[in-house]
Amino acid sequence: MDIEFLSTVAVIAPDPPASRKLYVGALGLPLKSGGDDDYHHSEQIAGCKSFGIWPLCQAAEACFGTPEWPAERPVPQVSIEFDVADAAAVGPAASELEQAGYVLLHPPREEPWGQTVTRLQSPEGAIVGISYAPVLHEQD
Repeated sequence: MDIEFLSTVAVIAPDPPASRKLYVGALGLPLKSGGDDDYHHSEQIAGCKSFGIWPLCQAAEACFGTPEWPAERPVPQVSIEFDVADAAAVGPAASELEQAGYVLLHPPREEPWGQTVTRLQSPEGAIVGISYAPVLHEQD
């Protein structure tokens, strides 16, 4: 697997308004909503391609297709995504992780915004994504 860069860091927020109070209000980060949802993010913070506040219900929906995080899994506090060279590289990376004994939260898939991603949960409970997000490669 050839990781090109750390693409995204997002705190997983059970209470998105409280998290925005810290990250936007107190720290002054330029986080904006991408639409009508609670996911706020920015691609304008030096040293990070994208930083966001990802509501727990949306993380659960992305990983399991339901707004409730499964009770048998540790509740994640952060999501970290690593980008590979292209969308075609996500599948082999997922296979490599499975062969190493890791259980994927979902198989590789293309999201509506164009990102191809697979995710697993790390031993610490973090959501770890292997992805290709075209918009983040265009920033180089």
